[in-house]
Amino acid sequence: MSVQTQADHGFTPEFQVYEPHKTGIPPLKPYVKELWRRRQFASELSSSTLRAGNAQTMFGRLWLVLNPLLLAMVYYLLVNILSKNKGGISYLDHLVAGVFGFYYVSGTLSSGAVSVVGSGALIANMSFPRLLMPLSALRSGFFKFLPTLPVFFVIHAIASATQSSTQAKLYPVNWSFVQLGGIYFVLCMTLFGAGIGTIFAALQVYFRDMSSFLPYMNRIWLYLSPVLWTIQTVPGRLERFMVFNPLFSILGGWTDMLTEGRVPPLGIWVRAAAWSVGIFVAGSLFFMSREREFAVRL
Repeated sequence: MSVQTQADHGFTPEFQVYEPHKTGIPPLKPYVKELWRRRQFASELSSSTLRAGNAQTMFGRLWLVLNPLLLAMVYYLLVNILSKNKGGISYLDHLVAGVFGFYYVSGTLSSGAVSVVGSGALIANMSFPRLLMPLSALRSGFFKFLPTLPVFFVIHAIASATQSSTQAKLYPVNWSFVQLGGIYFVLCMTLFGAGIGTIFAALQVYFRDMSSFLPYMNRIWLYLSPVLWTIQTVPGRLERFMVFNPLFSILGGWTDMLTEGRVPPLGIWVRAAAWSVGIFVAGSLFFMSREREFAVRL
């Protein structure tokens, strides 16, 4: 094994010998610098994943929008029509915004969870900050989320046009503030998705059945989040537990701002930021503390 200089920080050794390491967080400054230097690697890995995924379906990139949209339509039929709910097109507006946002977070979680175990050969033969793997999955999830936004605004425009004069006017607050609020909650979704994705990426290395459990967890999480209902109409039996659900504030603020133009309470803004930043920092540090074992365990 070659002797490493202080400058290579363990990422550019001429030879690599894999053996158990003590867990611990690496020096953050050189790690972050190396992470930034290799950002193009994560970008190319994400792009290749997106191209491969689109090439395997008949509708290609259109499926990125069709998949969550069809899911929203299914829930609209189940909740709005079969239960004789009178929400109409305004409820569909809320439902589409909620499903698209939830699909972004849950998709990032699911793809991030398999990002490390699915790249065993790459990890065994290259030395690089392993955090690039779940961040690459986050980038893929973000570019899958972007095409859904125009679809939502088309549905929202239809909902606004068909709204009766007796109903509250959509976007009663300044449109620029709605835009800033939307960006704020998208940023919260992104940070939270990155953090939860890194946590499950590390756990998946130790517990390989985790990916089989995630679809069921995501489905239950959807029912417990303000997607089928709003933060104003939270089921009474769930209200006391919502403080433990990060998506209550993140998705609740997102749908309130975009579908109603309603300014969420200050607590929603604060909790959304606290959950997203807290999970991102905790997840990143947890992942970095374990990543030196990945090559041995894969």
